[in-house]
Amino acid sequence: MRRLFYSPKYVGSGFAFDTTRKAKWIADSLGHSPVPGIEMAEPASLSEDQVAAVHSRDYVQAVRTGFPRELAESQGFSWDAGLWPMVLASNGGAVAAALAALEDGVAGSLSSGLHHAGRGSGAGFCTFNGLVIAALESLLAGAESVLILDLDAHCGGGTASLIADDHRIWQLDVSVSTYDHYESSDRIHLDLVRNSNEYLSIVQQRLGDLDRRGVKFSLCLYNAGMDPFEGCSTGGISGITHELLREREQIVFEWCMSRGLPVAFVLAGGYVGPRLDQRGLVDLHRLTISEAARIV
Repeated sequence: MRRLFYSPKYVGSGFAFDTTRKAKWIADSLGHSPVPGIEMAEPASLSEDQVAAVHSRDYVQAVRTGFPRELAESQGFSWDAGLWPMVLASNGGAVAAALAALEDGVAGSLSSGLHHAGRGSGAGFCTFNGLVIAALESLLAGAESVLILDLDAHCGGGTASLIADDHRIWQLDVSVSTYDHYESSDRIHLDLVRNSNEYLSIVQQRLGDLDRRGVKFSLCLYNAGMDPFEGCSTGGISGITHELLREREQIVFEWCMSRGLPVAFVLAGGYVGPRLDQRGLVDLHRLTISEAARIV
């Protein structure tokens, strides 16, 4: 069985938005229509010290207390007392998935809102950067190197800034929006794709580049964004269809499986709008879960 982490705390803030609500929508969907091979589990929440290993104490305290309010709300959510336990739980799920993947080969969490957060503030609906926190916790658990594969529509600039000086963590980022963009380096590579016909080939090419360089990783942390979808008004581009995203998920998980590379996934972007309803969004995120369950 593949462990998929979720807690009702993931949706505990008063601010109602896709990032703070869709984990429950997906959990409810899995309750009604389970994915064979997936076992739901509740993660431990992070401690304040675990978060402060990545983010500044001033920022961590702002999220905990709501003061100063501007800093506590820098990710774009109105602050309330439910925000702190929500982000500790959701980011704890990312860590739990990473550690479970090291044991079982694949795991996931219904966490989202991670990759834009930087050391001293949030951004773009991301409060704490659970990708980097999970990478560091995995290294502490014995992993030697970690790949963060980011296929959200938007660039993972927060992640890039946080791992810039840690040679053990790499980032491969294929985006379709310039939001939170950054300059590539030897370990941290960004592609901006504007033509849907090139999207999958760029993903495959960049994964192949890692193979050609002979880079070996202990773990892949996969930020599985669904906002490139053509019906998503926040990031989507024409031609990136439901079926194309299904193929993307197959490529990612088969690449990891064929290399014996443990993979832990989180949900990342995907937003309800005029051309994407709640059920459609849930179905997109179920693609990732279904493909993860197929790994043998």
